[in-house]
Amino acid sequence: MLVLNPNAREALTHGLIAQIQACWARGSPGAMVPALRGMTAVHGPDYIADECSYVHAAHALLDTWRQDLGERPQAVLVACFGDPGVWALREVSGLPVMGLAEAAMREAEALGPFGIVTGGQAWGPMLMRLARGLQCAGPQGLVAVQTVESSGGTLASDPEAAWDELARAMVSLLQAQPQLRSVILGGAALGGWVPAVRERLGQSAARGDIAAVPPIIDSVEAGARWLLQARR
Repeated sequence: MLVLNPNAREALTHGLIAQIQACWARGSPGAMVPALRGMTAVHGPDYIADECSYVHAAHALLDTWRQDLGERPQAVLVACFGDPGVWALREVSGLPVMGLAEAAMREAEALGPFGIVTGGQAWGPMLMRLARGLQCAGPQGLVAVQTVESSGGTLASDPEAAWDELARAMVSLLQAQPQLRSVILGGAALGGWVPAVRERLGQSAARGDIAAVPPIIDSVEAGARWLLQARR
């Protein structure tokens, strides 16, 4: 199985591999963790945060795929919350291919109306467009995207401040859309942050700022669950 990172941050690739393997280990304690390879885009943007870098990342994804991969993987996870190049890679590879955004949206839509919180203001309309393409936008699917001004890469540089900022964004989203059954915390660089953000939401619920804390879906862990299922 392969994790393909469409931006040029090698450290992010290593971090994603570690988080995915940890997610698998929690799901099956004592079981052998499946082998997992990571590849980083040969010329991708440093971080994907707007339309231009999105297109660049899609091209980088395909160029990286055309390298010598050695043994052909069973499935490919595109490690970006936004899924650049996913449909094209499905076409050229003939393999199961999934992006972090679609994996998380498919889990969320099974619960009912959902929202997304992520970094980078440009992602609001981009994610709504993706959801419409996946036919999971609307009153029973993706209702709203709440972004914070900082990109995921900037948020990752100061996690403590980022957790507070993201929790405030979730409170705003839940106050505006109380019908939401779940919220996705989206971003490859934000993987593993759900417990810290949930703790802050719990404090908001205790103050009465929101009625309750809904399920929060970590986009990286959603991708990990899809990848393990695709292997079987």
